[in-house]
Amino acid sequence: MTSSPESSFLIHRPAPFVTHVELNRPAQLNAFKRQTWVSFSAIFDSLSRDPNVRAIVLSGAGEKAFTAGLDVREAAQTGILAERGNLDPGRLANVIRQDVSDIQGCISSVERCEKPVICVLHGISYGLAVDIASACDIRICASDARISVKEVDIGLAADLGSLNRLPRIVGNGGWVKEVCLTGKVFGAEEALRVGFATGVLPSKKDAVAEALRLARVLAEKSPVAVMGTKELINHSRDHGVQDSLRYTQVWNAAYVQSEDVKRALLSSIEKRKPTFEKL
Repeated sequence: MTSSPESSFLIHRPAPFVTHVELNRPAQLNAFKRQTWVSFSAIFDSLSRDPNVRAIVLSGAGEKAFTAGLDVREAAQTGILAERGNLDPGRLANVIRQDVSDIQGCISSVERCEKPVICVLHGISYGLAVDIASACDIRICASDARISVKEVDIGLAADLGSLNRLPRIVGNGGWVKEVCLTGKVFGAEEALRVGFATGVLPSKKDAVAEALRLARVLAEKSPVAVMGTKELINHSRDHGVQDSLRYTQVWNAAYVQSEDVKRALLSSIEKRKPTFEKL
């Protein structure tokens, strides 16, 4: 186990090619302050390029929360909600826009990551929790998860990804508008029913164990194939069918030349589990 800068994260290597990233501010309900954003992005950018990583699990330390969202006290003192002096409205708007853009980029580091990321939600999972989970590839909930797009209750529209990604994940515009406009708290079973989560486990321990099991399954696959599948699904989400088909042609024209294809086919014929080289 290793810790990241300023110990806001713990990084575990529980199995070959599997990394478990754990938010590590349980006393603050794993709320994010400015340095936490920076560390979060740096971790996922690094894991994306690490040939020893093929699948990632993201969870929160402690029993109370995956994350309660923004550390409001820190944000009001020195962060995005702090006073900006006597800037005129246009210049103040530009400063705020730049701050939001920076934080959006940090959250999007999960989506940019070339390795699949499995998010485990438990306990309080408010605001930023949904932004982060929506940027992940797979979401698993503990039965005690209490989830909310909470920003409307603090006087603003969510601006870090929930309003942009959530409709594409669940495909139910009415439900998305209800939870985002009301800030209502919904549970793990509702998350499963609408398609936000792919599984619900009795406890956080069970949910993390299931996420790690799934990560081990992914880590045994061809890393070339897994990387390509994530890339092509994300591209398809953001583009039309014909554009995505053409992109797939170009992608596979390069990557189908990998030795992984031959190894997988031969192993299937010989009825044995294939092994693959690092990326």
